[in-house]
Amino acid sequence: MGVSGLGGLLYGADIGIIAAALLYLSGTIDLTIEQKSLVVAAVLGGSMFSSLAAGVLADWMGRKKMTIVSGVMFVASIVIIVLSHGFMSLFLGRLLQGMSGGVIAVVMPLYLAECLSANERGRGTAIFQFMLTFGIVIAALIGFLYTRQAETAIAHAAGNAILIRAAENHAWRGMFLAVIYPGILFFATAWALSESPRWLFRKGRFAEARAALLRAAPAAEADIAWKEMEELAQEERTTAASGVRDSLLRRKYVVPFVLACIVLACTQTTGINSILSFLVIILRQAGMTARHATQGDVVVKLLNCLMTLVSAALVDRRGRRFLLRIGTGGVVIALAAAGLIFLRIESHSVDALARVQAAQTGSSVTLPLDRGAFAAGVNGRPMSLTVTYSYGHGDYVDTVLSDSDDPVLRIAPDSQQANARLTIKRARYGPIPEAGTGWLVASCLGLFILAYSFGPGVVVWLMLSELMPTRIRSTGMGIALLINQGISTLIAALFLPVVGRYGYYAMFFFWAACTVVYFVTATFFLPETKGRTLEEIEKYFEGHGEMRVSPAASAGG
Repeated sequence: MGVSGLGGLLYGADIGIIAAALLYLSGTIDLTIEQKSLVVAAVLGGSMFSSLAAGVLADWMGRKKMTIVSGVMFVASIVIIVLSHGFMSLFLGRLLQGMSGGVIAVVMPLYLAECLSANERGRGTAIFQFMLTFGIVIAALIGFLYTRQAETAIAHAAGNAILIRAAENHAWRGMFLAVIYPGILFFATAWALSESPRWLFRKGRFAEARAALLRAAPAAEADIAWKEMEELAQEERTTAASGVRDSLLRRKYVVPFVLACIVLACTQTTGINSILSFLVIILRQAGMTARHATQGDVVVKLLNCLMTLVSAALVDRRGRRFLLRIGTGGVVIALAAAGLIFLRIESHSVDALARVQAAQTGSSVTLPLDRGAFAAGVNGRPMSLTVTYSYGHGDYVDTVLSDSDDPVLRIAPDSQQANARLTIKRARYGPIPEAGTGWLVASCLGLFILAYSFGPGVVVWLMLSELMPTRIRSTGMGIALLINQGISTLIAALFLPVVGRYGYYAMFFFWAACTVVYFVTATFFLPETKGRTLEEIEKYFEGHGEMRVSPAASAGG
């Protein structure tokens, strides 16, 4: 399980490393709002497309070879990202990084489900999820350390634009480069991985399959698993000999496939990947400094990691449905609370579009934030002006604080946009949230991550691999993950444009409403799969009675 743990760590690093890097990317690479969102979404989009192909290729090439391929893609993606000097190369590097994660997300849970016994499958998959969360924590710590260095260097630069740009450039490139080392280790150790016994069995390599099964489980459990594999194979041979085609539209295929797709779709509509990717930006918007925001980022993601250990200990004792019900209920509460806080923050801002447009001269704007131009601060608090504008294509955002050393809004085209037409699209003027508000939002997100990691975080990968019948497991997991990552990509790509137009509260309320659907599905429609072999689960969906719980599982629960 060591290789699968490293795979989880890489997948977590894919998701988490961008959070702090977003603070400095725009300082060295010219990115519009849409491009910045696409850089975040590229990892999820790459994962979406590769997850579909990964299932087919894993059936053809085997689980081991696809694991090696994912390691190659990860290392190559980091090289491309670190050497990037424009949007396209950065986007392509992130896309390849996501493709490696998509392969890992399909192959590792699949491999664990096929190699571990029924009573160890929950713990094994939980280790994968724990290492995923640990990878997110590692990425957050890397972001915090480089942010601390960058902010110190920027302060010492005393306004020198060249030194500030150099500090920002070093910060985000260093963050990405730091995660290449576990990628190299994953690639190297993947060569020592044993192949899945169930894949070997389906390929007719029975001696290798028997040997692999004995390495993965005690002899008694291996004998039971081998007998069930032979029974299913005999059923398929009998069906083929009778001339009756085993339709993929049969109940035992369709029902678990649909349930898996619903669970995966709802997992992403909790907003988990967008929250983890934009966490530093969210906390900055709630009133934290850059340094405090990265500290909050580390705390929230550390909670994610620690709670995964708790749920890993419970998943084979209390069952999958119990964890999902508690987890999704907590997620709804946390998201609704965060939405209410942002609604209160954003309700104090006013529309300043006309005032900014009045200050526009040709393709530039110069506007001081004095009390003659804007209303005075609320209760003596400093104010901020946030303006969204475009030069012909793509939107940009500038924010000016009234308590800064130079409280003046300055918008001017660069040399490549000298003749472009400036369009001021939105302008909001309001009080800067207090630091305590930022920590209050961080607390809500802490509750969110505790609830998520207690339920969906561990259970989703396990139930995905358990629900899918043997015949469609690889392809079905690929399709389900395509839906999963497609929704995640869409949410991440729309996040900044939506919050720029409607506010952060809109996204939090949307996520909370979607998670209510998740809670209902987990409570009323999902079967309990604790302690059942994969073959027993498949027979249950075919309508052959209730699933039995093994004595070992009963004793554990």
